Amino acid sequence: MNFSSDNAYGACPEILEAIVRSAEGSQPSYGEDDFSKRLRARLSEIFERQVHAFPVITGTAANSLALATLCPPHGAIFCHEEAHIATDECAAPEFFTHGAKVVGIAGEGAKITSDAIAATLPNFSRGVHSPRPSVVSITQLSELGTAYSGQEIARMGEFCRSRDLYLHMDGARFANALVGLRASPAALTWQAGVDVLSFGATKNGALGAECVIFFDAEKAADFEYRRKKSGHLLSKMRFVSAQLEAYLTDDLWLRTAARANSLAGDLARALERVPGAKLAYPVQGNQVFVHLPDATIARLRAAGAKFYDWQTSHDGRTLIRLVTSFATPQSAVQQFIELAGRA
Repeated sequence: MNFSSDNAYGACPEILEAIVRSAEGSQPSYGEDDFSKRLRARLSEIFERQVHAFPVITGTAANSLALATLCPPHGAIFCHEEAHIATDECAAPEFFTHGAKVVGIAGEGAKITSDAIAATLPNFSRGVHSPRPSVVSITQLSELGTAYSGQEIARMGEFCRSRDLYLHMDGARFANALVGLRASPAALTWQAGVDVLSFGATKNGALGAECVIFFDAEKAADFEYRRKKSGHLLSKMRFVSAQLEAYLTDDLWLRTAARANSLAGDLARALERVPGAKLAYPVQGNQVFVHLPDATIARLRAAGAKFYDWQTSHDGRTLIRLVTSFATPQSAVQQFIELAGRA
């Protein structure tokens, strides 16, 4: 019963097999291999336009390198105050940008709005005395499991264009959002105004593979130099590209996300019937945030369930986070539900 994170589970057999196959024979180094070339073509097909894709091995590298390419050292990056880049990446975005300021903004369901950003911008209007507003970063899914709809992203994209801001999407759980919203990759990104996407695969079945995707070659600018300088240009890039290629073959990435989302939905529907339980946010992907009585939480943990406390309430309940993955056993979900429902 491990619901602590989708990182807790391993990799898809199809992806592991692809890594083994990619070890055969010789290939050019530094992303000039056949796997990387096919990956770029496949991503362009999926996103319905020519994209400029750069594999890396961590989400922190993907986010930080993308933001550093878009934001100058004297710039400001606006995001939700609970966004991963603000709370969980050890100031890596500031480090990679050589000093840009990450500005956290409050918002319901861990999502920010153009109105909230507009209300913040006057604080950055003192010319050279203020960081220059440069980038807005949104997280899909958000840190509370909510999804930005295509319409919400489009409004944000329009706002960013009107204020000369770039729009970055942290897509660590992009596949889960895509499946939950039943939208196309293009509709949730460049068609809505997203300039660069940190495309996640590790949480959804890869061994260790992410990809930074620019939708405009000019905006990629000096990304390749930044990737090399930071130590993220792998000489044997084929092992990362092979993972991503397998991830995108026969809709594996969508099938794994669909299973994780389905399990989260099962959990949420069952927990709504548990005495004292209350869902805190809509379940739009593979994360469930629920208030449970502290006695119920203690019973679950005593039985071996793993999950994170997210917020302590004052009424004898605690907000916990449950995350399902492509490999979470159905039996674990059922056992958790039965334990939670016991009087």
